[in-house]
Amino acid sequence: MTEQAQQAEQYAATLDSVKEAAARIAPHIRHTPVHTSSAVNQLAGGKHELFFKCEIFQRCGSFKARGALNAVYSLSDEEAARGVVTHSSGNHAGALSMAARTRGIPAYIVVPKGAPDPKVKAIREYGGQISFCEPTMEAREAAAKQVQLETGARLVPPFNDGTVMSGQGTIALELLEQVPDLDYLIIPVSGGGMLAGNAICGKALKPSLKLIAAEPVGTNDAPDAYLSKKAGRVVECPKTLTIADGLQAQMGTLTWPVIRDLVDSVVTVTEAEIIQAMRILFERMKLVVEPSGAVGLAAALSSQFQEEAGASSKRVGIVLCGGNVDVLKLSPYFASLEQGSD
Repeated sequence: MTEQAQQAEQYAATLDSVKEAAARIAPHIRHTPVHTSSAVNQLAGGKHELFFKCEIFQRCGSFKARGALNAVYSLSDEEAARGVVTHSSGNHAGALSMAARTRGIPAYIVVPKGAPDPKVKAIREYGGQISFCEPTMEAREAAAKQVQLETGARLVPPFNDGTVMSGQGTIALELLEQVPDLDYLIIPVSGGGMLAGNAICGKALKPSLKLIAAEPVGTNDAPDAYLSKKAGRVVECPKTLTIADGLQAQMGTLTWPVIRDLVDSVVTVTEAEIIQAMRILFERMKLVVEPSGAVGLAAALSSQFQEEAGASSKRVGIVLCGGNVDVLKLSPYFASLEQGSD
């Protein structure tokens, strides 16, 4: 049995499905650049070369556009005419609204009450039809199900879906064309759609590539991907309390098997390490990232990764997954670093 056939049996996405997604979404996405910085390399110990895949420049300011567009353009005309629905208050909601508008179909977005105003504003600007619900997963799922019953719209989950995983996997497809001789690829993890899609693609194209998940430990010490990898099974954890609010989901039934099998390790980072990574990206590279987008660099700077990578020089890819930060929160974030050093 070929490797692709084995993947098709094991996982919700394959290298072939990622390549098909790349062709499908090519007219609608941005081929994002790779940035480097000798100054940041020095801050990372001076041994390794870091290559930043800038999904902050993607449509909607986030990698989520890739999966959303692939999901929407995978629908038949008959399915698409009924629209799409999801429950989200983050980048996926905006990306799905944008993808639906691009195809000219409705997007129904269930948003939990209390969602950040900038996120809600973005959903509306991209044409999403918003309905609010109580801020619990049960309420979100029930509201989305009701929209499905009323409209016939197709549910597009934020990560636990093969078309979404395949769309996200196009990041590694691009990056390995831009920097083919990478040794490591560091990707933030939450629900795991981006990590799983890129693990499948990256390992298939370059089996020697080491896949590292970067995860906030949170103020409540709840890194579910780290604990699950360590245990070899899914470990149930409470919602991670972290400023990286795009990384608070739990791994899905489709993403966990990929993470279990193909991801080499999980590096956890603290709130202070995330903020410090944001500051470095702002000051040294002039790149605007949200806290979730800085988690990959935070992992690369950590002693855990430095020990794993060893003494020899490595070429390290890092996905800057999003740049949708509330600018009013930046000053308090950075002020907390100064207070912590007093």
